[in-house]
Amino acid sequence: MSNTRNSEPIERLQALIDRARRIVFFTGAGISTESGIPDFRSPGTGLWTKMQPIQFQDFLSSEEMRQESWRRRFTGERSMENAKPNKGHEAIARLMGVGKGLAVITQNVDNLHQDSGIPENKVIELHGNASYATCLSCQTRYELADLEQQFLEHQTISPCSRCGGIIKSATISFGQAMPEREMERAQEAVEASDLCLVVGSSLAVYPAAGFPEYAKRLGAGLAIVNREETPLDAIADVVVHEEIGPTLSYVVGIN
Repeated sequence: MSNTRNSEPIERLQALIDRARRIVFFTGAGISTESGIPDFRSPGTGLWTKMQPIQFQDFLSSEEMRQESWRRRFTGERSMENAKPNKGHEAIARLMGVGKGLAVITQNVDNLHQDSGIPENKVIELHGNASYATCLSCQTRYELADLEQQFLEHQTISPCSRCGGIIKSATISFGQAMPEREMERAQEAVEASDLCLVVGSSLAVYPAAGFPEYAKRLGAGLAIVNREETPLDAIADVVVHEEIGPTLSYVVGIN
């Protein structure tokens, strides 16, 4: 941080955080790339540029597509499973731990905010969680290690043992409805906040990306820490285009 330590945007960010009492953090893929997790959209390197995502309706209607989804899950990119929270996650956990944060609203599915020590009830996952699976009918939870063993042995995942429903990773797929309760929780948190701190989100995916804009309309401060420009930079109180972990760890005093 030596090249940015005295920069005006970082000092303004620190001042905003110091004054705030009810911060809502809004996080996207950019905070987790520093933990080694590829993002989904970057040209040439994003996961979706290498393999088309499976649409939710296709997953529901086609046994072949369901098994293809599990094949990708258990034989493909495994960086998410091995990832650990980085300085950015730790900085947010520090601010949550001292009572400055109301909640973390995240577009990520990697469970790294929980792994950093933030209580599960303070993490609002708009796009679900990739660390386990659920039955789409009765919501019974299934651990991925058990499902992987089943898939490797039989090349298929059986229906739910409780109700016969379809088992799916607990993520929100393309074409799948956003989780109503999580959206409600996010709105409630934003409405109670005095600062929305966006970390590592391109703010390009709606409806999720509407929350920071909503916070600003309600009179809360808006700060953005992201390596690239976002559509909301023009209305933000401060924008920092730097590496996330070093920036936030400096601001909150983590060595």
